[in-house]
Amino acid sequence: MEQETKLLEVKDLTIQYITDESTVHAVNNVSLSVERGKTLGLVGETGAGKTTIALGIIGLIPDPPGKVISGSIKLEGEELVGKKNAFMRGIRGKKISMIFQDPMTALNPIDTVGEQIAEAILLHEKVTVAEAHKKAADVLELVGIPAARFSDYPHQFSGGMKQRVVIAMSLACNPDLLIADEPTTALDVTIQAQVLDMMNNLKSELDTAMIMITHDLGIIAEMCDEVAVIYAGEIVESGGLAHIFDETAHPYTVGLFNSLPGVAAIRDSKRRLSPIPGLMPDPSDLPKGCKFSPRCPFGDETCEKAAQDLIEISPGHLVRCRNWIKPKGEK
Repeated sequence: MEQETKLLEVKDLTIQYITDESTVHAVNNVSLSVERGKTLGLVGETGAGKTTIALGIIGLIPDPPGKVISGSIKLEGEELVGKKNAFMRGIRGKKISMIFQDPMTALNPIDTVGEQIAEAILLHEKVTVAEAHKKAADVLELVGIPAARFSDYPHQFSGGMKQRVVIAMSLACNPDLLIADEPTTALDVTIQAQVLDMMNNLKSELDTAMIMITHDLGIIAEMCDEVAVIYAGEIVESGGLAHIFDETAHPYTVGLFNSLPGVAAIRDSKRRLSPIPGLMPDPSDLPKGCKFSPRCPFGDETCEKAAQDLIEISPGHLVRCRNWIKPKGEK
């Protein structure tokens, strides 16, 4: 039964960007899965490899210089790695859709928003132009934009409204899997909350699985059922929401939480945040052992020399660390 519920399965995915000067190890042996109607959150610093994982799933790795070196990506049991572009064009928009980070660059400035939504419908469904326009207008209404704005151009919308249009485009053909790449980064807090509420409601109504890419742990808490913490192209900790928030085990995940300005920190002006020291390693020259060891307060010589595999510290809770942090009260 568990096998049947998995919509997407990614196993040992490795993606590199190869140039004459260097080889960038963007994604390193990543394995994850998404069940129907569930949301998986990918969280980590800028440059961790989150977007590259998403582009690999949807088949948009720029080649050259990008290349899927090894691994498997299965959608409903069908292998996507190695498929030709013509096949993937039939998958994108219909089976898998992606909300890109910047709505302005995702929209064509010379076409109306309605025409851009209708284009996706015409590509994937056997409908007339009139029927496609009618469905596009309905999708605009679904995301809170009046159908009367079908003929407006992207520059006539605010940032939040543009993001709603991009979401409407991604949902036009009722995809099985929606990948949202930091969909609220450019929005103010009020509009951000509205967009997240809308996405949650639409996911429930359409029973769509989702991968939410973000660096914001607050969004993870609100939107996700499962979480994978990404560092230097690897999953360093994964599990359910309770595992990550209540039983935080990897030093990097702890560092992410310590960097948050919680309510107590805001009230106490003398309390300082505890950011993670140092920077993300150069992906073209990664450390030989644990990728986080140069920044880790618990690292030792063994960590620096030997790479660490993911270990299951409790059912469903995986951590890539020898010195993982045990819950309080546990020896």
